[in-house]
Amino acid sequence: MRHGCKVNHLSRTHAHRVAMLSNMATSLIMEKRIETTLAKAKALRVYVEPIINRSKEDTTNNRRVVFSYLHSKEAVNELFREISQKVANRPGGYTRILKTGIRHGDNSAMAIIELVDYNENMLKPIAEKKAKATRRSRAKKAETAETPVVETPAVEETPKAE
Repeated sequence: MRHGCKVNHLSRTHAHRVAMLSNMATSLIMEKRIETTLAKAKALRVYVEPIINRSKEDTTNNRRVVFSYLHSKEAVNELFREISQKVANRPGGYTRILKTGIRHGDNSAMAIIELVDYNENMLKPIAEKKAKATRRSRAKKAETAETPVVETPAVEETPKAE
């Protein structure tokens, strides 16, 4: 039983799980969006959100702490230079998980995890929807059906000369 166990071990040893989450966090920071299984995306969210929160204050100690999680200088620089500027006013919730269905091979639930401030489609203001034209009665349909039909005169055949 898993009473009180809040960590999803993902069927991996501690060292394997930490290395995998570190690599996935680095990929998420560099690429801004990655596709993975739903369970790994949920575990990654718990792992990466405190790291992003630390990047809001650019100090030497924060850089060292983040580097101890990510093990990548490029990712740390990207996080402290670009991402921290975009999330400066956000109080939390830096990632978004979008479910994408199941994987064909093993029926595993798949998801996309992305940084919220980098999805251009979701940042656009939502245009007001056009009012849907509906017909409330059948009266209009009857009126259009009763339009007069113009008959064309039939052409008579001329008898052939023999």
